[in-house]
Amino acid sequence: MSQPYLTLSQVDMSFGNGATSTQVLKGINLTVERGEFISLIGHSGCGKSTVLNIVAGLLKATSGGVIVDGREVNAPGPDRAVVFQNHSLLPWLTVYQNVEIAVNKIFKDKKSAAERKEWILHNLAMVNMSHALDRLPSQISGGMKQRVGIARALAMEPKVLLLDEPFGALDALTRAHLQDEVIRIQAELGNTVMMITHDVDEAVLLSDRVVMMTNGPSATIGQVLNIDLPRPRNRITLAGDPVYNHCRQEILTFLYEKQRKLESINASRQSKAAGQAEKATA
Repeated sequence: MSQPYLTLSQVDMSFGNGATSTQVLKGINLTVERGEFISLIGHSGCGKSTVLNIVAGLLKATSGGVIVDGREVNAPGPDRAVVFQNHSLLPWLTVYQNVEIAVNKIFKDKKSAAERKEWILHNLAMVNMSHALDRLPSQISGGMKQRVGIARALAMEPKVLLLDEPFGALDALTRAHLQDEVIRIQAELGNTVMMITHDVDEAVLLSDRVVMMTNGPSATIGQVLNIDLPRPRNRITLAGDPVYNHCRQEILTFLYEKQRKLESINASRQSKAAGQAEKATA
């Protein structure tokens, strides 16, 4: 039996020390197969981005660990590329140069100058940005900036592509176009992808599995839902698909139940604190 491509094993994460320490994640266990598209969803503050940053090597777990393709993750590396909600382009570099800087870093000793140029142009063409090679980030739209960010990440040929709410700051139409681009590119390249999202429809449309996080502190994986929808996927066709709508309902039910539980816990804490304050002043 083949080993999972990406494994998170008993990952715990705490911030602070001693009495001020807060446990953000507890007992995160997840396996991801090569070429699988996984989405993490949950309420704000549940530690989704913390999970992604641990996989990226930007944070070190308090305990437990991450293995990618048989190697333990201890630091950032070119085998894991991150696309953030903020495009993170260098404002003084052109579209071409923003991808070039990553390609030169990774492939300077592996590809010739001509090969690197061809590879940069190929990845920008893949996200339909060939027409804007010489433009600065300030001269292109938010959606176009994200396309460049995705091209830069793909050009690194990462083993795992990490997307941290990459479409969260975009308008609905631009968001839909970029989602379709990601569907097309993932089908073409077979990337292994982990994406953070707050959007239920986005999670169902793009994913093979949706990982639902419980609320923090000490957040963990509450449920994993298989999205048994054939690929390629078309958002218009899926709108009336019973499997699509069932998956959507499953996620919404999980999220709303967790929200009600959180509100109940907060109300109980507030009531208890009010009672203690009243006794103290009596």
